[in-house]
Amino acid sequence: MIKAVICDDELATRNIICHFLEEEQLPIEIVGNAEDGEEAIQLIKETSPRLIFLDIHMPQKNGFQVIEEVSREVGAQIIVLTAFASFENAQQALRLGVSDILSKPVDFEQLKAAIFRAIGWKFTSNETVNVMLEYIHNHYNENMELEDLSKVTYSTESHLARLFKKHMGVTILSYIHQLRIEEACRLLSSHECDIQEAAFRVGYASLNNFYKYFKRYVGMTPAQFLEK
Repeated sequence: MIKAVICDDELATRNIICHFLEEEQLPIEIVGNAEDGEEAIQLIKETSPRLIFLDIHMPQKNGFQVIEEVSREVGAQIIVLTAFASFENAQQALRLGVSDILSKPVDFEQLKAAIFRAIGWKFTSNETVNVMLEYIHNHYNENMELEDLSKVTYSTESHLARLFKKHMGVTILSYIHQLRIEEACRLLSSHECDIQEAAFRVGYASLNNFYKYFKRYVGMTPAQFLEK
């Protein structure tokens, strides 16, 4: 489960978010709520959540002040909520590195899309598949086997393979390779490392395998990708 907190002085907003998460059966656990900025800072530091729903306008300290105080210590994704959306607010939020800024009242579809962007992958309506997705995204660069997913979900390997293909439309192995190559593209585009290091960092011990799957999913070699 992904730990999350809601920092908002409006009970209605907190209830709406909790209802949405429960209704959609998303693997997100709300581990705490805060009603003012000071309480939010303390809660975030104590729980180290992966996802923060944060109101801009709160008593004591506003959302921007909260972000500035906790962002260096907590590597969480932040979805900002505000009833007073403005270009200036959006600019400041983006400068502070928030994942999204949403207007109140909260729209379910917009919230869902914001959560998917913040977490980095889409959830399904199936809890077992969601557990697999979370595990895969946390361990995709390791030597992962279907047996590992079987242990995490307490299910047979054949059942997991069928279930994943049904809900995701691709095999587990294809999903892992695609995820690895997407991250490799990001690394190469940002010039964080060379081709060999990118291959190693996303989970390929063999450069031949890396080239094979890169060409399959990108349509060109890593060298051609860098030139482009």
